Amino acid sequence: MRTAPKIKLSAQEEKDIKQLSTSNTTTVRIARCSKIILLAAQGKTNLQIAEAMNIGRNQVSRCRSRYVVGSAIEKDLPRGGRRQTIDAVEIVRLTTQTLPDNATHWSTRSMAAVSGVSEASVRRIWKANGLKPHLEKTFKVSRDPNFVEKLEDIVGL
Repeated sequence: MRTAPKIKLSAQEEKDIKQLSTSNTTTVRIARCSKIILLAAQGKTNLQIAEAMNIGRNQVSRCRSRYVVGSAIEKDLPRGGRRQTIDAVEIVRLTTQTLPDNATHWSTRSMAAVSGVSEASVRRIWKANGLKPHLEKTFKVSRDPNFVEKLEDIVGL
C-alpha cells in the first residue's frame, strides 16, 4: 500500500497558503490546491481530504505530490485550451498590402480562407485595427513595408 508524502509547513508557508486559499483574486484551481496542502499538513490522508472537499482522490494526490517535489502552487501549468496560432500582424499586412485573386477587396471569408483562421477572428482583428475593406468603394493597397507599425501607432492613440 502506498502512503502519501508527509507535508510539513513553516509558519510563514502556512500563512501564505492560507492567504491563497481564501483570496478572492486567485483561480479556483489554486485555491483548491492550497486547501488540499493545508489539510495534508494537518496529517489527513488523501481519501479523507477527497471526501471532505468532495473531489477525486487522484486530484488530491497530484496536488500533494507536486507540492512535495517543490513546484509552487502558483507556478502550476494552466490546463486545457488551445495555443493561440493567429498572426494578427500577418492578417493586417495581407489586408492592407495585397489584393485577393479575382476581387477588388478582401472579405472576411476570403481572408479567413487564405490565412487559415475563422471568419470571426478576421473580423475581430479588422475591428481592433480599424480596417473596413468590405465597406470601401475603392480600397487602396499600401506599398509601405512599415504600414502595420504605423497603423498600430495611429489606432493606439
